[in-house]
Amino acid sequence: DVRALADRFIAAIEAGDADAALACYAPHARIWHNTDGLEQDVEANLALLDAFVGRTVSRRYRDRRLQLLPSGFVQQHRLCATRHDGRQVELHAAILCQVADGRITRLDEYLDSAAVARFR
Repeated sequence: DVRALADRFIAAIEAGDADAALACYAPHARIWHNTDGLEQDVEANLALLDAFVGRTVSRRYRDRRLQLLPSGFVQQHRLCATRHDGRQVELHAAILCQVADGRITRLDEYLDSAAVARFR
């Protein structure tokens, strides 16, 4: 079920659970971000997730708008996080995920680049 996959994936990121996120990806999945224009493999993406988790004490997806598609799903959201210094950060984003055999095969993520710069 694509909706259940989307929910598991988001819950894994909120929890900072790289193993649960990994279980949502197909082994050959590719991940692309608008902020650098580069494609990543799953391993590189999980390293990025680990770095994000390491810089935050909590992460929550707010205002999730999930649309199911024949090929996967699209989700718009606000990713709200608290850094270790107590500062709250908010990233408006959208992800477009292609799904096959119950796993994400491609994820294109569009982030508000100004918010990413503030976070860093």
